[in-house]
Amino acid sequence: MRKWVKRLLISFGILAGILLAANFGLNIWLKTQLPEYIKKNTNYKVSYKTLDVDLGTGNIFATGISVNSKDPQNTDVIGLQGTVDTLKISRFGIYDAVFNKRISSSDVLLARPELNIVLAKPRDHKTGKKKNPFLLENIRIHDGKFAVFKHTKQKFVSVQKLNLLVENLQMIEESVEDKLPIEFDSYSIKGEKFFVRPNETYAITVNSVNTTDGQMSVENFRLTPLLSFAQFKKFYPKKSQLFACNIPKMEFKDVVLKKNKVSLTNADFQNPIFTIYNTGIKTKKNNKESNFEIDLNNFKLNNAVVQINKPDGNKLLSVGALSLNISQLIFNKETSEQIIPFGYKDFLLSGKDILYSNHQNIAIRSLALKPANGEILDAVLTPGSSAIGKTTMDLKTDHIAFNINKLEFVDKKLNLDIKDILVNNINGTIKAGEKKQNKTSGSEIIQSLIVRKMSLKNSNIIYESGKQPLAFHDLNATVNNIELSPKPNQSGLSFKVKDYYLTTRNLAYKTQFYNMSLGLLKLNKNKVQISNFVMKPLVSRAQFIKMIPVERDLYDLKAAQITAEGEWELFSQHKMVNASHVSIESANANIFRSKIPKDDPKIKALYSKMLRSIKIPMTIQNLDLKNSVLVYEEDTPESMGPGKLTFSNFNMKVKNLNSAKIKGKPIKVDIKINCSFMNLSPLSVNWNFDVADQNDAFAISGKTTNLPASGINPFIRPYLHVTATAGTIQEMLFNFKGNPAGLHGTFNLKHKDLKIAVLNKNNNEKKGFLTAVANIFIKSDSGSYPESVAVENVERDPTKSFFNLFWKGIEQGLKKTLIGANVEKTEMKVKNAVSSVKEMKQSVKEIKQEIKNKTSKPKEEKKEKKGFLNNIFRKKEKSEE
Repeated sequence: MRKWVKRLLISFGILAGILLAANFGLNIWLKTQLPEYIKKNTNYKVSYKTLDVDLGTGNIFATGISVNSKDPQNTDVIGLQGTVDTLKISRFGIYDAVFNKRISSSDVLLARPELNIVLAKPRDHKTGKKKNPFLLENIRIHDGKFAVFKHTKQKFVSVQKLNLLVENLQMIEESVEDKLPIEFDSYSIKGEKFFVRPNETYAITVNSVNTTDGQMSVENFRLTPLLSFAQFKKFYPKKSQLFACNIPKMEFKDVVLKKNKVSLTNADFQNPIFTIYNTGIKTKKNNKESNFEIDLNNFKLNNAVVQINKPDGNKLLSVGALSLNISQLIFNKETSEQIIPFGYKDFLLSGKDILYSNHQNIAIRSLALKPANGEILDAVLTPGSSAIGKTTMDLKTDHIAFNINKLEFVDKKLNLDIKDILVNNINGTIKAGEKKQNKTSGSEIIQSLIVRKMSLKNSNIIYESGKQPLAFHDLNATVNNIELSPKPNQSGLSFKVKDYYLTTRNLAYKTQFYNMSLGLLKLNKNKVQISNFVMKPLVSRAQFIKMIPVERDLYDLKAAQITAEGEWELFSQHKMVNASHVSIESANANIFRSKIPKDDPKIKALYSKMLRSIKIPMTIQNLDLKNSVLVYEEDTPESMGPGKLTFSNFNMKVKNLNSAKIKGKPIKVDIKINCSFMNLSPLSVNWNFDVADQNDAFAISGKTTNLPASGINPFIRPYLHVTATAGTIQEMLFNFKGNPAGLHGTFNLKHKDLKIAVLNKNNNEKKGFLTAVANIFIKSDSGSYPESVAVENVERDPTKSFFNLFWKGIEQGLKKTLIGANVEKTEMKVKNAVSSVKEMKQSVKEIKQEIKNKTSKPKEEKKEKKGFLNNIFRKKEKSEE
C-alpha cells in the first residue's frame, strides 16, 4: 500500500474519531448545558428527560420536554408554555439556533404536546419587524392540545386531540387583522373542540375536524355572538349588523392559507342556519382597501335557513330552504369595490318558503335562479304594516319565468339585458301611494336595463288611485323592448317601449260619480279597438246636484264601437299621439246640467286653447262620429222639469284635431256635423278654428229646415213658460265668427204661421192676456225671401262655456227676426202692460181686505162699496180685453 493512501485512511479515521468524540461530547453538552444555554440566549426556558443529537445530520430526538417563556409579560416575542411528550426533529439548524437565535427544521414531530402559545404584539411596519423565530418546513402533531392567545392574553385559537400534518408551516408574528396567523402549503388534520375568537364580538366553535385523502369534514361549525343584540347596539352604536351562524356539517378540499388569502375547492355546507340582526345604522363607507382574498371553487350551500331581522326584532327576510351552487366564488380587492362585492363564474340558486316583510310583504313558495334564467312559483304580495302613503300590492301569481342575456356590473353600474319575462295568472289589487316617488331612485345604480319581451297572461288586476279603481279582467299583454336608463341630467330614469299589445275584457273604472266599463279592449302601438263602452252615473240627478258645489255636467254615455289607427307613444319620456283615423260607432250621449248649484266662477277656455294646453304632441287626422244620439238636458230653479234638446242620427267629421305641437302637421280644425234636430228636421253645422291662434278666433255656421215650431217646446216650455202652438220654421241659417270676448255675424229665419202661448209657472194654464200681447208683436210670417239680420256685440261671459255664447247669438237673431228692430222698446211695452195688470190685482186684494175689516158698518155703506167694486172689476175686464 502506498504511503499517501495509508496516510489518507489514517486521516479519515482520525477525523471520524474526532467527529465521533465531538458528537459524543455534543450530546453530553446538550444534555447538561443546552437548557442553560437556551435560557441565556433565547426568550425561553427548556427542560427534558432525554435528548439525543446527531451532529452530522442535525437530527434530534427528545422526550419529556417542558418549555416556558422567561418573561411571560414580554409581548414583543411569541410566548410559549407547556409540555411535549416526544419531540423528533430532522435536520435541525444548529448554527441558526446558536448564532441567529432562530429555530429551523425540515421536519418536526410532536407527540402528545400540550402547549399554550401567546402571539406577539402586532408591530408597526414603519419601525421594522423582527424575524420569525420559528421556520418549520414540515410539522407533524400527534394527539396534541393547543391554545393560542393574543398578546392581551385573550384566547384566540384552541384545539384538542389534534393530529396534524402540515407542510411548509409559517407562524406569522404580524397583526392577525391583516394577515392569517399561520400559512402552509398542504395539510392533513384531525381534531376536536376547535375554538377561534377573531374579535370582541364573535366566537367560532367546531366539534370535530377530520381529513381523509385531502377532503376535510367539519362537524357543527358555529359562529356565535358574544353579546346580546341589545348589548351589541349599546357597545357598538356605529355597527350596522350582528351575525350568527350554525352549520351542522361542511366539507371541502385543498385548503390553502397563504398570507391574506384563503383558497379551497369542493366546499359543501349542509343544512346551515344564518341569522342577521340589523341595527338600522347606515355605516359610513370605509375607504380602506381590503387585502383579504377568498377563492372558492365548486361552492355548495344545501338546504340553508336564512333569517334577517329588522331593528325592532321582527323578520325582514326569511328563507326556509336555500340552496346555492357556485362554480367559482372570488372575493378580492377589485371585487370588494363593486356593488356585489364578489365575483362568480356560474351559479344555481334555489329557495323555498321565502318571506319578505316591509311596507310590502312578499311570500314565495319556491325560487330558482341561474345566470341565464329564473323561475318563481306561487308568489303572494300583501301590504305591510308600514304601508301608509306608499304604493302597495295585494296580488297572487302562480308562475313567473325569465331568461337573461347579460347581467354584469361595470364601474359600479348595473347592465342587465333580459331576454324575456313571463308572468301568468296575476290576480289582485295595486293601490297607488300618496307620497311622490324619488325621481332619482335607481339612477345611481342602473346603467342600462333592457327587457326584450315581457308577457302577462290570463290575469285580473285592479289598479286603485284615490279610491278610483280600474279593473282589468282576462288581461293579456305583451311588451317588447323595454329600456330603462338614467336621464342625461341624472334627474331620474328614462323609460322607453318599442312595441306592445294588450287585450282585456270587461274593463271597469269607477270614479266618484261614474262607473265606466268596456266589453273588450285591444290596444297596440298602431291600433285601438273598444267594444261596448259605457259610462254610467253612480248617483241620481238629485243626489248629483246635492254633491256638487258649483255647476257641472252629468254624463250618461254609451258607444257600441270605438276604433283608432295610427301611431302613439304612451310609455316613454317623449309621449305623443299621431292618429290617422278615429271612429266612434253608434254612440248615445245624455248630458244633464242643473242651474240650481252656484255658477262655477272659473274662466272657461275656448276649445282651441283647451287643445293647445295638451302637454303632449297630439294630432288626429280624421275623427268620425257615426249614427249616434246626443241629448242635452238642463233645468233651473224656476223650471218644471228639465229642458231638452235632442240631436239624433248624429254624424260628425273632424279633421286635424291637434295640440299644435307636431311640426309639419295641419293646425286648423274643421268640424262638420249632420244630424236630425229634435227628431224633426235636418241640422248641419260647419265649425272651424286654428289651435295655434293665440287669439282663439273661431267660425261656426249652420242650417236647419222644416222644423215645426212645436218641436222646440220640450226645451223652451220649462224655462220660458212659453209654448209654440202653431207654425213652421221653414229654414234657419246662422253664420257667426268670434273669439273669447264675444261673437258677431248674420242670422236668417224663414218661418210661417208662428203662434205662441204664455203659460203660468206650473206650465199647466195659459195666460190669455200675455199670450194675446206676445202674439201681437211677434211676426207670424217672414215672407218668402226674408232678409238676414245682423247679430252684433254679443258679449261672452268668460265663466260660461262656448255653447252659452253660441246660444246667445241664436237668441239675438231670433229676437231681431221675430219681433223686429226695436226689440228693446217692444219688450218695455210688454213689461209695462204686465206691470199694470199686477198693480190692478194688488188694488183689488187690498180693497177686499178692507171690506172684511169693516163688516160691522151699515148695509148702505156696504152697498156703496159693492157698487164701487163692480165698477173696478168692469174697468179691469176692459183693460184685459
